[in-house]
Amino acid sequence: MPRLTPDAMTDAQRAVYDAITGGDRGTGAQHFSLTAADGALNGPFAAFLLSPPVGNALQQLGAAVRYRTALTDRQREMAILLVAARWRSDFERASHEAVGRAAGLDERELDALRVEDPSAFTGAERVVAHTVIALLDGDLDDAAWAAAVSALDRPVVFELTTLVGYYATLALQLRVFRVPAGE
Repeated sequence: MPRLTPDAMTDAQRAVYDAITGGDRGTGAQHFSLTAADGALNGPFAAFLLSPPVGNALQQLGAAVRYRTALTDRQREMAILLVAARWRSDFERASHEAVGRAAGLDERELDALRVEDPSAFTGAERVVAHTVIALLDGDLDDAAWAAAVSALDRPVVFELTTLVGYYATLALQLRVFRVPAGE
């Protein structure tokens, strides 16, 4: 993955960069480094600059599913970490374990998420875990759908399915572009 520093970006790339670094990701609590010391974007965000129109749409979707859903912080991080576990996405796992810890996930819960084990959770959190695993397996059957809607409500199930799809996209891009976890 070519690493672009801000001074080497086109105007369109710089607009995406500014949206990422100046938006919720860049102004909120930092549990992992969004940029390298030279200003280049880390992780999947560097790939967003390859196609600014698509990258900008992805960063907008990512900001929405990360910062503007009805999911609790714990539920959101659980879902992200389950996607990371299934896709073996080291960057997302390492980054979002730090965010998950800040959201209150303990080491026992993080261990369970690494192996896709929902038994460490109760109530709506267990439903979130079961729902995400079912989505990663391909679909929700009628019973899983009913459980998800009962515990979370339809709009939240929509947000959760969108989050799973978004982070699966990032995991694929991270794998294809060989982005290491430590970046």
